[in-house]
Amino acid sequence: MTDANLTSLSCQTKEAIQTTCPYCGVGCGMQITVQDNSNPSAVKVKVLGDKSHPANFGKLCVKGSSAGETIDFAGRMLSPQVNGEAVSWNHALDAVADKFQQVIDQYGRDAVAFYVSGQLLTEDYYVANKLMKGFIGSANIDTNSRLCMASAVVGYKRAFGADAVPCSYEDLELADLIVIIGSNTAWAHPIVYQRIAAAKKQRPQMKVVVVDPRRTATCDLADLHLQIAPGTDAMLFNGVLSYLAQQQACDFSYIKQHTEGFDKALQHAQILQGDMNRVAKDCALSVAELEQFYQLVRDNQKMVSLYSQGVNQSSSGVDKSNAIINLHLATGRIGKEGMGPFSITGQPNAMGGREVGGLANQLAAHMDFANPEHIDTVSRFWQAPNMAQQNGLKAVDMFQAVNDGKIKAIWIINTNPVVSMPDAQAVREALQKCEMVVVSDCMQCTDTTEMADVLLPALTWGEIDGTVTNSDRTISRQRRFINGPNQARADWWQLCQVAQRMGFAGFDYRSVAGIFREHAALSGFENNGQRDFDISALARISDEDYQNLKPMQWPINQANPQGCKRLFADGKFYTASGKAQFIPITPQLPRNRTDSEFPFVLNTGRLRDQWHTMTRTGKTAKLMAHRDEITVAMHPQDAEKQNLQNGQLVVLLGKTQQAYRVIARLDVTDQQAKGSVFVPMHWTRQFASAGNVDALIPAITDPLSGQPESKHAVVKVEPFDAQWQGVILSTKTLDLSAAHYWNRITGKTFNRYEFAIEANESSRFNEQSEVETWFEKLGKSDNSQVLRYQQNDQFRFAVIADNRVQAVGFIGKYIPKIERSWLGETFAKELEPLQRRYLLAGKMSGAKDVGPTVCSCFGIGLNTIVEAISEQKLTSVEAIGQALKAGTNCGSCVPELTEILQQTLTAAVTDVA
Repeated sequence: MTDANLTSLSCQTKEAIQTTCPYCGVGCGMQITVQDNSNPSAVKVKVLGDKSHPANFGKLCVKGSSAGETIDFAGRMLSPQVNGEAVSWNHALDAVADKFQQVIDQYGRDAVAFYVSGQLLTEDYYVANKLMKGFIGSANIDTNSRLCMASAVVGYKRAFGADAVPCSYEDLELADLIVIIGSNTAWAHPIVYQRIAAAKKQRPQMKVVVVDPRRTATCDLADLHLQIAPGTDAMLFNGVLSYLAQQQACDFSYIKQHTEGFDKALQHAQILQGDMNRVAKDCALSVAELEQFYQLVRDNQKMVSLYSQGVNQSSSGVDKSNAIINLHLATGRIGKEGMGPFSITGQPNAMGGREVGGLANQLAAHMDFANPEHIDTVSRFWQAPNMAQQNGLKAVDMFQAVNDGKIKAIWIINTNPVVSMPDAQAVREALQKCEMVVVSDCMQCTDTTEMADVLLPALTWGEIDGTVTNSDRTISRQRRFINGPNQARADWWQLCQVAQRMGFAGFDYRSVAGIFREHAALSGFENNGQRDFDISALARISDEDYQNLKPMQWPINQANPQGCKRLFADGKFYTASGKAQFIPITPQLPRNRTDSEFPFVLNTGRLRDQWHTMTRTGKTAKLMAHRDEITVAMHPQDAEKQNLQNGQLVVLLGKTQQAYRVIARLDVTDQQAKGSVFVPMHWTRQFASAGNVDALIPAITDPLSGQPESKHAVVKVEPFDAQWQGVILSTKTLDLSAAHYWNRITGKTFNRYEFAIEANESSRFNEQSEVETWFEKLGKSDNSQVLRYQQNDQFRFAVIADNRVQAVGFIGKYIPKIERSWLGETFAKELEPLQRRYLLAGKMSGAKDVGPTVCSCFGIGLNTIVEAISEQKLTSVEAIGQALKAGTNCGSCVPELTEILQQTLTAAVTDVA
């Protein structure tokens, strides 16, 4: 990387800039100050929470507070490329426009597609949707938000006539009962979790129920954890509805005045779910647990149901969503303080994508293809020459159409579907067959950029300007505070350039403010209160006011010029009758079932410190420290039955995707339900040889939403028979393609590689020649010194140059007990004499092993925490914080600290007894 490839990274003003976090759908406000821009490829910024932002009031999780560590240019895409060759922007854009036009002329408008992202800014999203649906003339534009919130969208639309989240984050603090369904909020949405925790601490009478097959960090907050059988959410909530009717605890006045369909919905619920014993059996709960839950729901009018991927990512996710909404309609718990059905989105701008119609079955501004008047309205507003007339292909169907040759050209923007889509290997194969794959991304190397014919370098967070909308409808600004690589461009600019080259008018925007004004104007165009999404009060916003726009919850119109916290307070909905609709729910179990050969349900999800496919979070050692290797969680009884040991490598094979296997480290934990396993979703070919768990997820979707059933695959787990294993820490990148298993972990000044070679296939790996190759590469320097040890199938080595460690490795039939954290510390500065002596031992006598990282902010390990609790007689998380600082910054580790404290104190009592 040379200076010729870069522009100077500089702050646009010396004052702190207010922006919005690039991670989850909480939408936390930030204040950014550039501290040092002397190195254009490694600018230093200070990141603080914005105390004025209504989502977080100054709090940030560990990912958000570490965002400033991810903005360097390492790994960035630095120029447009066609067929692997760097070209000018004109060349690349002409190639895209010409190919898209050629495909349309030869095969029709539906032979092209866009696949976009919930991490796009609203303005980028708007232009993409306008180009595809209004001008290219196809609705084949879908988004990775299909994978996380499409079922919630359909659930809201069926019940309310609109995709309208009725709640505000404030309601979480005002509720007397919060039911968290299918969400590890403590890890996936940490600031929301912390707001709930703070409210519960202030009002201990507040009750929290967690409904989840796993015992997660979120359960630390729960008064009741319902560890239901996977996929039985609708049964549970049908049961509650039936119980409330039996108890005469429904709000029959509200039902009569403001809803329709109650009797039919209740009849469906009572067919089976009227019997508490049957519900308990089907959900794998005790009758006592069920009765406690029912009574909590009955007795607490101020109730919020907070639900996420455990509900949405299902073959019946829409019905599960409506089963939850039915409960709120039956009790009138909607549109008022402290109550409502609250779906919390996964990505920073999934909501903004919904506003502009980023899904294939939507039009812009919450209009739909099902309504011919909406098609006409959008067509006239855009002056669209080729307005699409019907739904396009949803994500799973879109990539199937690519595979079938029906889609000949696809433009993928700001997302990594080769990793995140179900049946991910099939997506890879489909893209390999496609005539043209265009990928816009900020990173050069991802699983998806590997498939591209044309690569377009994009700007990313910190370099872009626009708006995002969070889970409670708050529109916030993302503001530019640094410059990106000099060849990188905003996504909206790329789209507009291609549109103009294809001969389309209406894409000559001069700024994102102009796009936002058009978006706002469309929301109010011929609306007259008929559509929920309306921000027409901002349709004439000046550039200056746009730059200074404060966070606001839509609708923002003549009736609500300062925004609106809650929807449906007046009991009026956006259905044809103006009344909310109860939906009769017949619960459906997941499609795939376990059997004797494939006995485990596979669940996937997020880790606390990682984000999606790690293109950003994988760059910082702090965020890799908490969970650094891909793992599969399994209950101790299941592990014993399978004769598997904690920490060994295992292989996962899918029932319907047996061409691919995942290799992971076994994590035996009683927090995992028996009969199921959990694997994080984040690992890619950049970080692991066989870590793409979505390759094991079958392409089964909800028939209404098209959202995949990512929470329920069926797998078997077998031991990985390792003939050779190894650990190498190195300042240089290694090629471990000869290893059947490898996992790369980012350190502060090095990478760590964990790897293994499978038995009976040693012909792929000659340990002696491989080690010699590594010595040659790692030690190839005039001033380097190589330390070597070899005995009894054990190889150990260290490479030192200028009294600094360059590499250290351990290879053999087994991995000796080494202290990885201590070895990593030796890379930080010049070696001390004692450190040099102990390098090949992998640990230093007298040095304390801090253990796995718990608090990422301060680098506090498990062993340090346990020792402090024991020696200093600590009895609270607050005391741990005072002693070690752990948990005092972002607070993301507080649930784990609570668990460690309880376990340590319990162990101490047991030892005394």
